[in-house]
Amino acid sequence: MQQIHERVIVTNDLSCMRGNDTVAVVHACKSPCHQGAVGYRGKLPSTHPNYLVLEQENDLYLNIIDPPVPLFMPPLFSAFLEFSIKHWGQGKQLLIHCNQGESRAPSLAMLFLAKGLSVIPDTSYEAARIEFEKLYPRYNPGKGIEMYFSINWTRLGSDF
Repeated sequence: MQQIHERVIVTNDLSCMRGNDTVAVVHACKSPCHQGAVGYRGKLPSTHPNYLVLEQENDLYLNIIDPPVPLFMPPLFSAFLEFSIKHWGQGKQLLIHCNQGESRAPSLAMLFLAKGLSVIPDTSYEAARIEFEKLYPRYNPGKGIEMYFSINWTRLGSDF
């Protein structure tokens, strides 16, 4: 568990917890968090209303995996930014976790610091990454999320 900015924490699934009045939690892992919260095993039909995200008060469950190719959908990142900005504005800590705390959770934290808080550059993924790695040297993005962010960085967060 590492605080990378005032009230922003990145961690792995060992620190998974439920959100509360002081902490909003982003669960950036399909298994076990999204599956457990939505109540399914294996794959969820893409027509399901909570296919990408499920928000429950102080918790945001994301159906996000870390594939070697970019299979991400923009609404997932928009929902993440909207949730994070809302709870940040309420004065809560933002705990973002994925399974290992190396790729998905820190990538989302970097996106929030750049696009939501403007504390690191948002001009490009590369510029944001250089500054973010000073805050979180363990950042080790998967090839899929790295490619997706490189290609789509300017569009991310533009619709909220």
